[in-house]
Amino acid sequence: MFRIRSRARVSARVVRGAAAAGLALAGLAGIAPASATGTAGPAAGPSVPQDGRPGRPASVIGTARIWYAITPDDEIRFTLDAWAEPYTRPLPGTQASEGLPTDARGTIRYSHRKAATGEVYSAEAEVDCLSTGGPVATLTAVVTRSDVGNTGERIGLSVYQGTGHGDGRLGFSWGVANMDMGADGKPYQPVVGTCMAPAPFAPVLRGGFTVHHTELEAPKTAGR
Repeated sequence: MFRIRSRARVSARVVRGAAAAGLALAGLAGIAPASATGTAGPAAGPSVPQDGRPGRPASVIGTARIWYAITPDDEIRFTLDAWAEPYTRPLPGTQASEGLPTDARGTIRYSHRKAATGEVYSAEAEVDCLSTGGPVATLTAVVTRSDVGNTGERIGLSVYQGTGHGDGRLGFSWGVANMDMGADGKPYQPVVGTCMAPAPFAPVLRGGFTVHHTELEAPKTAGR
């Protein structure tokens, strides 16, 4: 399923989704393999030095092909390179004026090759949020280039690193129903919030992701 930023754009999204059905149904999933990174290994423990401040930042890296139950024969790949940069995205006028502990940077690349036609759709997105917990992570990114016209939209991903025995998983926000009901009783697809993503529902077929977990960093300004 593909994203719809507002109810007014539902019909336009449906038309575009039909034109790019592979991406829409199978989720524009998959990334054309870019600079691949290692397969998953045992999850790292919390990185908290004695002074209480995080050491190595939280991160998610890797390249993998996933299996998507809706279009099981399609080739869907993701490449993730994301790392935490706490309090680097200020939110003036709010209690989080210095930013959030989940602020992050990095790049997501993904592609989807339709088995029936051989068509390939791909996209790239800039990471803006990363949250980790042991071998699991959620991250979001804003699309900067896309073959299906969703540039500027935020997407959400989740990762389960697995145990290194081929049991890693990944989830993506447009692959399952991210829907809500409007006041008029009609369904629409809401905006994806930072670090919001579904559970990692899609098994990894080849490759893998490595999640480095770090405890959240406390605000730099006391009393915030």
